[in-house]
Amino acid sequence: MSEGGNGERRERLVKLGSATAFLAIVAVAVLVVVSQSGSDGGDASSIEGAAEVRAELRGIPQRGLVLGDPEAEVTLIEFGDLQCPVCKVYSEEIVPQLIESKVRGGEAKLAFRNFAFIGEESVDAAAAAIAAGEQGRGWDFVELFYRNQGAEASGYVTDEFLTAIAAGVGVAGIEKWDEARQSDRVVDQVAAEIAAAEDLGLTGTPSFVIEGPLVDGQDVLGTPGEAGPLEDAIEDVA
Repeated sequence: MSEGGNGERRERLVKLGSATAFLAIVAVAVLVVVSQSGSDGGDASSIEGAAEVRAELRGIPQRGLVLGDPEAEVTLIEFGDLQCPVCKVYSEEIVPQLIESKVRGGEAKLAFRNFAFIGEESVDAAAAAIAAGEQGRGWDFVELFYRNQGAEASGYVTDEFLTAIAAGVGVAGIEKWDEARQSDRVVDQVAAEIAAAEDLGLTGTPSFVIEGPLVDGQDVLGTPGEAGPLEDAIEDVA
């Protein structure tokens, strides 16, 4: 595409972000209130939602923490923190729509990157998700974790809790997973993903970034308050 075409595309994305900025702020504020009220999660002995996660992801290829057809030319990247209560609500209210409308049919891949900034529990959870991804259960782990998320920084992210999530999503080699999540290799990957988020200037979670044929590198989309702007961005860069 010509330089002028690229400029027009970027201008459309900026306008898209500006037009939805107020909506996003309001929506995120509401989601925080909703997600922080009456949380019963964080119980390793009572993991819930595994069947729903399997149904949501059934039939969609996943590799590591990338969900969707490997040949899809557009990649929508979500930078999230598994302890983030807003990320939890996005995983339940917005991400499923993106999966059905854009990922399942092969129009885009959806990648999860760890922006684990809340604390050490977030880093531990991030490493566990990456290790689950090495056994083909990365997105399952992320989604099931969110469905069982406890109160932020409350100490619920224990070895017992993480193991219960891994078992709940069908990680076959628990010992292999346990070794991997504690390895320098995986811990370094978490650090690299955090650094990538910071390099992009991201300041909170979830934050979305897009790559595609009409993108020179990556475009930051921010945190739209609904799925529509993200779906539009996917179409705009294809």
